[in-house]
Amino acid sequence: MKERVLIANRGEIALRVIEACKELGIDYVAVYTKEDEESLHVKLAEKKYRISDYKDMNDLLAVADEAKCTAIHPGYGFLSEDYRFARRVVKRERPLIFIGPSWEAIRDLGNKLFLKKLAKELNIPVIPGTTQPIFNEIEAELKAEELYETLNFQGNYNYSLMVKAAAGGGGMGIAEVRNLDELRPVFRKIRAYAKRFFGDEGVIIEAKIPYIQHVEVQILGSKHNEYVHFGTRNCTIQSLSKQKRIEIAPGFLYDRGEYGFDIKKIENEIINYSLKLAKYFKYDNVGTWEWLITPEGKYFLMEVNTRIQVENEVSAKISYVNNKQINLIKEQIRVAFGEKLTYSQQDIKFKGTSIELRLVAEDTKRGFIPLSGTITKFFWTPKPWLSVRTHVPQDKFYNIPTQFDPNLALAIIYGDSFESAKKRALEFLEDVKIEGTTSNGERLITNIEFLKEKINWLYKFIPA
Repeated sequence: MKERVLIANRGEIALRVIEACKELGIDYVAVYTKEDEESLHVKLAEKKYRISDYKDMNDLLAVADEAKCTAIHPGYGFLSEDYRFARRVVKRERPLIFIGPSWEAIRDLGNKLFLKKLAKELNIPVIPGTTQPIFNEIEAELKAEELYETLNFQGNYNYSLMVKAAAGGGGMGIAEVRNLDELRPVFRKIRAYAKRFFGDEGVIIEAKIPYIQHVEVQILGSKHNEYVHFGTRNCTIQSLSKQKRIEIAPGFLYDRGEYGFDIKKIENEIINYSLKLAKYFKYDNVGTWEWLITPEGKYFLMEVNTRIQVENEVSAKISYVNNKQINLIKEQIRVAFGEKLTYSQQDIKFKGTSIELRLVAEDTKRGFIPLSGTITKFFWTPKPWLSVRTHVPQDKFYNIPTQFDPNLALAIIYGDSFESAKKRALEFLEDVKIEGTTSNGERLITNIEFLKEKINWLYKFIPA
């Protein structure tokens, strides 16, 4: 029986999964909601079904059965890191293949406290903080006092604290506390947010590292206990709510002496620690290990994302196997269907630099407020070094749905060197045109000017 993939997502990731399925010769089925009727992933999909909600498990599985799908690709966001969904997919009466890691890995690695405790047992550095979920504000205050005392004892007098939803991720459910007087109201706010969005009231408290770079390790495992990495990428430039806006691969700038530590040594260590944890879990798909690096060369494991990342293509652009550029979504699908990797770490070579720019309808000067409205013009000049991933049509007006984040496009730029990639990224930002109006009739604002400014911050340590 030929494999058929239900693409349980929308927008640009749905388009990239469609592209990967076509290249692999696999059938696919798309889904969409009423709000997404104008999206390109709906227009280009040969077979599609309308559903009520991308997070409605019953709707998705009903479509999978109706369309005789054999697998589900969750993309990112929505249900991609919901272990209950992954478990249900593989354990139902008509089991399907979940194109992602095992539901047990999603459950355990997605739990920040479990991850922190396990990492400590494996001698992997983690951010100082609590290792048990906190549900009571009195206990939270006591734990915060203890953490401050520990940090002061270590000579870290300027650290503030981060209050986080234990089950959160992707920059969601996080708030900063600069002194103990702020702790209780912030704790109550995050606890309520965690219950509403993650169904888990557990909260953790961690030290906020003053200056950091946010570096990720891209891992791929198979069902045959094969493990490789596709290097590092740097995701330091983010919005106020810790949503990534610019990513670059590799994660370190090798040819400049701007670091106060041995770059290769630190990179090798975080890669090896990431692989150690992946092997411990018998991790069998794509995953991202996220690290915070300090100017002194200290590093801390922050979290593991058990899904394909938005920024996967910046890693793919610089990764070659037998002189052929890798496609991480295709690899993700192949290993989910039980195939072997057919290559080892020694076969993977890294060339050049790649930058990803996230184009978003948001007002960066007013707290990154998301905006909706109608796009009347979306234009850029095609270049051989440029890939633009977007669900926004260029041949007609497009209404930005208010139900989703107003992400409009990803621009992935490649260069032989950092300077070349940076120059080309700025060239694209000067060239691209996004015009439109808000629902109030005002000019639609995007983050293009913010990206132009922040492109000069690449590879720099910034306040966390």
